Amino acid sequence: MSVSGTSNPTGRTQDRRKLIAIVYADMVGYSRLIGQDDQGTLNRLRALRRDVIDPAIEDRGGTIVQTGGDSLLIVFDSIDGAVRCAMHVQQQVPVHDGNRSPDHAIRFRVGINIGDAIADGSDLHGDSVNVAARLQTECPPGQICVSRSVRDHVHGRLGLSFQSLGSLTLKNIAHPVEAFILCCNPPSITAPSAAGAGLTANAAGPAPALPDEPSLAVLPCQNISGDPEQEYFADGMVEELITALSRVPWLFVISRNSSFAYKGRLPDVRRVGQELGVRYVLEGSVRKAANRIRITGQLIDASTGSHIWADRFEGELADVFDLQDQVTMGVVAAIEPKLRSMEIERARRKPTSSLRAYDLILRALPGLYTLDADVIAEAIKAVDHAIQLDPEYTRALALKVRLQARQVYTVGASPQESPAEILRLTRLAIEKGRDDPEVLWMTAFVMLTFGRDLESATALIDRSLSINPHCAEALAHAAMIYAFGGDHAATISLTDRALRLNPLSRSVYNVYFARSVLALVEQDYAGCLDWTERTLRELPQFAPALRYRAASLGHLGRQDQARDVLRKLLAVNPGLSLDGIRSTPSPLGAKSEVFA
Repeated sequence: MSVSGTSNPTGRTQDRRKLIAIVYADMVGYSRLIGQDDQGTLNRLRALRRDVIDPAIEDRGGTIVQTGGDSLLIVFDSIDGAVRCAMHVQQQVPVHDGNRSPDHAIRFRVGINIGDAIADGSDLHGDSVNVAARLQTECPPGQICVSRSVRDHVHGRLGLSFQSLGSLTLKNIAHPVEAFILCCNPPSITAPSAAGAGLTANAAGPAPALPDEPSLAVLPCQNISGDPEQEYFADGMVEELITALSRVPWLFVISRNSSFAYKGRLPDVRRVGQELGVRYVLEGSVRKAANRIRITGQLIDASTGSHIWADRFEGELADVFDLQDQVTMGVVAAIEPKLRSMEIERARRKPTSSLRAYDLILRALPGLYTLDADVIAEAIKAVDHAIQLDPEYTRALALKVRLQARQVYTVGASPQESPAEILRLTRLAIEKGRDDPEVLWMTAFVMLTFGRDLESATALIDRSLSINPHCAEALAHAAMIYAFGGDHAATISLTDRALRLNPLSRSVYNVYFARSVLALVEQDYAGCLDWTERTLRELPQFAPALRYRAASLGHLGRQDQARDVLRKLLAVNPGLSLDGIRSTPSPLGAKSEVFA
């Protein structure tokens, strides 16, 4: 910014340090605007200084330290004063500058940091000053980027909304800096409605009620690269995410038109949740640097504003569409289990008397991840209750038969119903839920366990993945099914995809176990020992892995070690016998003699 006059910030003794709040503001596209209309741009800048910027600094106790052709360095003794001043300026600049097109509008990027600095005449030195200046470069036009210390200081008391950028590596700054975008939308700027009218996103009318299922809105990505050409990339990625998440059958996803009503804004996610009637909000940013793109994303509970998940993705610009696909796959795979866990916890907190069929299913889901026979039995009771409330609840049918398969295969308990009845319910679930990927992956394993029908199981799991290719559970089950069939290439590919998509999944033991199965089918006994060891590190009492480990040790002639593993297996399943293994329905198909 072209201004005259600088001053010593507070008349401090030279080289004396003091903790201060530092604000660095820089005008976006200064040289371009001067090139378009030098006199007009300077007149508009002088008017903004006179009417908006200087009064805001004075009113909130700030002091201008330096001015440049397009920048301002300001210090405040109060952190609140610095933040309030920056917010006021960013909100009022668009109002004062008028309704101009983006390529003619005056906008500022602002960075705020806290730290000590050395005043040297009309200059200010220190790492904290450099951090504020670098944070400004990470900021979208018209917004404010703050360090973690600033965010923590004002978040609780001022009730502001922040978007995390993660830990940033800033130029010439020795350590990573955790940064946040402070949401400060201009009050006069309205977002187009879904129909294209000039209404605000929270147009008059009652807020929609939350649906029974978990609900999510994906907000447009903020393009913080300063390159308008990257808008197509950001918008395209959001559309891909909405499409991919819409394939998750238990998730209610707001349409693109409603989400894009917030384009060009940084709204308070709690307000978005109220306006769109959703429980969760996914937001992010895109930044281009040289030939690379960095994408950040975060999932927020709209009812509390608390962060559930955040991550950052980086890639080359050589193939932006491939990068789009990678980000979409990674985000969907990461947030789907997070959302499911949040919903399970929410259901647990509800009084039992108020649960509907859906909440009963959420209560039953932990039965898929336990080795406790009593917990599985209670989960089946909850599913039975859900089916009584809604006999057409297809996913409840699928979960019921999958839990009984877990009873048999994982903990060695007898199923609560006969194999014939389980297969009847399985076929009914398949008939009613042929387009539901969760129903398909659950029933696929049941067809293998009780029907010993590898062909049907493979067809079902393939259809599940064709509908939702990013589901970690389906990938893990597919790996096991293909491993039982001895398909080496498919098993390796599926386990690699499952681990890449969700390496921290609580059911990662299923992925390792699939490799154990494949190794034993191929008579690679040493390999089976390696993979069962990994499986048992995740779930030490997982009986199938103990069985296959004992079998591998026996084939390798290590009888004493095999007996030790069998003792552990019998401690887990005291009633287990060889005859029992042979007579119990098993997903081992034609190769069952290998494992017995």
